Amino acid sequence: MSPARSLLARFLLGRARPAPVPMARLADAEERRFTDLRSTAMPVTAQPLRAVTWNLRCGGIDDGSERRLRAQGRILAGLRPDLLALQECTHWDEQEERRLLWMCRNLGMEAVHMARSRVGDGRNHTTLLYRPSALRLVGRRTLGDQVFHHALIRARLRPVAAGEADHSDFLALATHLAHTDGETRLREARWLTDYAGAFPGTPGRALLLGDLNCSGVYDTDPPDWSLVPHNLHSRYRRVTADGRFGAMDRRAVRVLLASGWTDPQTFTRHPRTPTVGYAYANEPVPLRLDHILVRDLPVTAYRTHDTPEARAASDHLPVVLDTHLTAGSCEGSPTS
Repeated sequence: MSPARSLLARFLLGRARPAPVPMARLADAEERRFTDLRSTAMPVTAQPLRAVTWNLRCGGIDDGSERRLRAQGRILAGLRPDLLALQECTHWDEQEERRLLWMCRNLGMEAVHMARSRVGDGRNHTTLLYRPSALRLVGRRTLGDQVFHHALIRARLRPVAAGEADHSDFLALATHLAHTDGETRLREARWLTDYAGAFPGTPGRALLLGDLNCSGVYDTDPPDWSLVPHNLHSRYRRVTADGRFGAMDRRAVRVLLASGWTDPQTFTRHPRTPTVGYAYANEPVPLRLDHILVRDLPVTAYRTHDTPEARAASDHLPVVLDTHLTAGSCEGSPTS
C-alpha cells in the first residue's frame, strides 16, 4: 500500500485498531447481533419488514456469463428481503425479461416495476421487488421520467395481515441517482423531498431505497484527493464558480435529510460499513453511496452486508434495514 493510501486507511478507519478479524466472522457476528435486536425490540403485534438495496453492476453479467448473477441470487436469498431495490439490472429486459423473472422465482418475490434508464443505451434498469406473502401491492407508478438519469419507482404497499384496512400502508421509493455530478443528483433529489413529510393522498410512512451516488453525513472528505483520479473528481466534489474543485458534494443527501427523511444511523448510533471503495484500484476511497432512508418508521437494525462473497459479486455492497409495521395513520395529510 502506498503512503497516501496508508494515510487514508488510518484516517477513515482509526489509528488504534484491534487485531483483524476475518470478514466472514464479522458479518456473522453482526447478523446475530441484529437478529437479537429484532427479537427484543419489536412489539408483539408488529409485523417485521426487511428492506434491501443493491447495485448489481452490469446486471451481474460479464461477457455473457451469469456467474455473478447466480451468486447475487444466493446472497439475496440468504438475506430474505421483503422489499428489494436493485440498480444496474443491465440486460434484464432481454429474452422476455428472463433474468428478472428468474430473480423473482429465486427469492419468492414479485416485481413492482422494472424501469429503463432515461440516459444511456437502453440496457440499464432499476427494479423494485416485494414479497407477496408479506406485502400487498396497492398502487405503483414511475415518476420524473424526463428528469432522472436512471429512474424513480414509487409503490404503495400494505401488510397482508391488514386485509382491506389501509391504516398500515406505506410508500416505497426505489431510485438510482446520477453518477455524473452533484447538480444532477440535487435536481433528482428534489423529486423525493415531497415524501419526507405530510403530503396529500400519501401514507404517513415511507422508505427510500437506492444507490444515491452521494456520500452521507458519516463520510469525511479524503485527506488526499490524489487518491481519486482527477478526471473523476467532478463526480464527487463541489465545483466552485471559477471551475475549481471544492469539498465532497453531499447536497443531494443533505437536502433529503433537511426535508424530513431520516438516516437510520441516527437510531442505531452505529456508522455502517462503506458500500464502495474496494473494487477498483483507481477508486480506493471507502464511501457510503447506497442508502435506505426512512420516514416515521422504527429502525431495529441498519447495516451494510459486507462479506467476501458480496464483494466478489458486485462493486457495491448490499444495504439492509430491519423495521416493523404497526397500525398507524394512513394519510400524511387530508387529500384536497
